[in-house]
Amino acid sequence: MRTVPDMHTVALAVAGVQSLLEVAVAHDVFGLHRSDLADPWYDFVVCAPATVSIGGWFQVSTPHGLDRLVTADTVIVPWNHDVEQPPPAELVDAVRAAHEAGARVASICTGAFVLAAAGLLDGRRATTHWMHAERLARRHPRVQVDPDVLYIDHGDVLTSAGKAAGLDLCLHLVRNDHGSAVANALARRLVVPPHRSGGQAQFIPAPVPSGVDGGLGALLGWALERLDEPLTVTDLARQARMSERTLTRQFRSATGTTPLQWLLTQRVHRAQELLETTDHSVEQVAARTGLGTAATLRRHFHRTLGVAPDAYRRSFHGRSRPAA
Repeated sequence: MRTVPDMHTVALAVAGVQSLLEVAVAHDVFGLHRSDLADPWYDFVVCAPATVSIGGWFQVSTPHGLDRLVTADTVIVPWNHDVEQPPPAELVDAVRAAHEAGARVASICTGAFVLAAAGLLDGRRATTHWMHAERLARRHPRVQVDPDVLYIDHGDVLTSAGKAAGLDLCLHLVRNDHGSAVANALARRLVVPPHRSGGQAQFIPAPVPSGVDGGLGALLGWALERLDEPLTVTDLARQARMSERTLTRQFRSATGTTPLQWLLTQRVHRAQELLETTDHSVEQVAARTGLGTAATLRRHFHRTLGVAPDAYRRSFHGRSRPAA
């Protein structure tokens, strides 16, 4: 397998049945020149059979055929429109060959059907748009289909739900490659939430804090400014002027998680940023994020990200640049 720091060449696999929106999402994240955020950025290529079009009307002009996927570090497979039919064999073979050559392969929405046909999801959890999850499970019984999450990351193979979740997945890849500060800066440019975890439910009615009914959006902003304080559910309920039971119910409806789990996630994200952009010790980072001690920070950081804070800093410290 190629190592994550080497994941620079991103290839978009187009076979003529994809959604234009998902093609545009991948291009906006990986294909635009963003060396002011991280240098080098990605080398982005579109790979497609000759004279193919997207949606039957948008003509694809690229010198790269699907055989070019085998030399890519990351392969993005967007929506496969006609899920009632098997995906094109040429596409399936090219994606399988790329993975065998060491590429990281990620699907958006029903692109998971291509990965499943290539055998990349056998014995693994995977997701797709909830409307097509049952069909994916029925057609590929060896795949453990989870229709209730935004995306799933196995390192070498990733799957995501609908179109918006495809953007979440692309930002997740940037976060893995370049760190939290770079991914957050890019999210601000795209005017989207900086992070929605893969385990967040697909059915959340209002995942973005702003505009949440009942003043919950204001509460989240208030809490983010006080992550260094020992906030409790009682503190949040008092600030929101509602009972703890009502707060917990509205919180889960709006964010897909509990107040305390949301606080913990935000504290880990803040710790990522501080480790990347400051020279604070782990003890200082723990204090500034409300995690208390270095031992507590290390435990939650490793549980959430699978890496120790010191190792994370060695990988990402100083790699981001200030963004307007």
